[in-house]
Amino acid sequence: MTVTLTRDYAFEAAHFLPRVAEGHKCRRMHGHSYKIRVTLVGAIDAETGWLVDFADVDRVVEPVLGELDHQVLNEVPGLDNPTSELLAVWLWHRVAARLPALAEVEVGETADSRCAYRGAP
Repeated sequence: MTVTLTRDYAFEAAHFLPRVAEGHKCRRMHGHSYKIRVTLVGAIDAETGWLVDFADVDRVVEPVLGELDHQVLNEVPGLDNPTSELLAVWLWHRVAARLPALAEVEVGETADSRCAYRGAP
């Protein structure tokens, strides 16, 4: 039996996009209430009855998000151009080794704007 397990997180941060055109609103410093969704896919363990304990997912994801919370993302190593797309990839690479069933990392920077990354093809 294969299941999809999803865990949602949030953090607050500021950023600016240095590579957009002069005059673009995102070139200026601004902030977001980021919503992060981590999705894992795999088989239900016959012994435990679950894919993975939500607490185990938290132990991997929360410290990484702690590095971002109330920070200027541009100042975080590897996020000099912190678009939603590149943030999703950055997060994937920070947690994938410790979450073998990882299937997707989604970054939402507004209520209606999100980007999902599903790892290298």
